[in-house]
Amino acid sequence: MNNKEALVICRCEEVTYEQLSATANEHQCTPRELKLRTRAGMGFCGGRTCRVMVDRVIESIVPNTEEGEIPLKYQPPIRPVTFGTVGENHD
Repeated sequence: MNNKEALVICRCEEVTYEQLSATANEHQCTPRELKLRTRAGMGFCGGRTCRVMVDRVIESIVPNTEEGEIPLKYQPPIRPVTFGTVGENHD
């Protein structure tokens, strides 16, 4: 595995370039379907951190996108949550 394949594209869902590429090749996905299958951009941050990178990587993997395709909407969380809060142990 080279460095490009090991690159984590979406930190919240821990989606790598290799996962995006393998899923796109296996299922011949549209960009929307690829995001839904891998959950790229759907983590705690709601895509605020990785949205641009996810979109650019997907465009390079799935070059021919249809114009009538419905894009995924990005929606911030109801309340911003810090990574410290997410990692707290409430036992």
